[in-house]
Amino acid sequence: MEYTNLGRTGLKVSRLCLGTMNFGPQTEEADSFTIMDQALDHGINFFDTANVYGWKVGEGITEQIIGRWFAQGGGRREKVVIATKVYGRMGDWPNENGLSARHIKRACEDSLKRMQTDHIDLYQMHHVDRDTPWEEIWQAMEQLVREGKILYVGSSNFAGWHIAQANERAARRNFMGLVSEQSLYNLTERTLELEVIPACESYRLGLIPWSPLAGGLLGGALQKAATGRRAREHIQERAEELRPQLEKYEALCQELGEEPAQVALAWLLKNPIVTAPIIGPRTQEQLEGSLHTLDIVLEDDTMEKINEIWPGPGGPSPEAYAW
Repeated sequence: MEYTNLGRTGLKVSRLCLGTMNFGPQTEEADSFTIMDQALDHGINFFDTANVYGWKVGEGITEQIIGRWFAQGGGRREKVVIATKVYGRMGDWPNENGLSARHIKRACEDSLKRMQTDHIDLYQMHHVDRDTPWEEIWQAMEQLVREGKILYVGSSNFAGWHIAQANERAARRNFMGLVSEQSLYNLTERTLELEVIPACESYRLGLIPWSPLAGGLLGGALQKAATGRRAREHIQERAEELRPQLEKYEALCQELGEEPAQVALAWLLKNPIVTAPIIGPRTQEQLEGSLHTLDIVLEDDTMEKINEIWPGPGGPSPEAYAW
């Protein structure tokens, strides 16, 4: 396994991040335990979750599964850099969602209980909260850091200007601010190259791409349309829309002798701003396949061919749309 620093921090994380969103809804607890054990065996030390995963309001099903896995001991908690998120609705009453100081405090304490741990390594804001001032958000986060309940703060689904605004406000308070951003980023979704990636580079945030395979589209969608997430109607419709590009992409991967999913992950890892794409295996076999990504070397001519098939917005703004 390869490791890198999470943004500008001294924290070392694996170049692949284990996403746990399937644990509970798609993957049984016993199989989830096996996948996490296998990930550790292969050196993956970076796990990502969220308090809303499991999709039953207020239950935190996925966090509970992780907590019971940690409780088995064997150094599991000590080896893992655990990242979770706050923002989503966790109850039906007011103040049970968003980024108010009250909700941040309560959500953090609940996540700690569910995961049976005394601290969260990376506490991520799952979305920007336009109704809560940054002074309130940072005051709440600072308090959690002082109490030792969280170590680092990250964002997810932020625009570039949100990252700039958040970190400038944190700097005024002599607080470290955001150290990472988790964004939708893959070959089919490259909008963040305009503003988010330049903001991450400027503020030295680690970029953690979610949905690196575009919901299965980049995992051989034309070859495996009847299996897994690819079987969903909206994915099949999207595959038909992108059929010309997918045909070229899958043909290129076949020439390379590599699986489309692994090439898509390797393309992300070529970007120096990317810390670790989030892989969300439902099975042990899918995890094994993702590990091969680290052995793939994409030459410059291959990168050019990939970018011709899946063109981005033209680079960072304003050059992408101005002289």
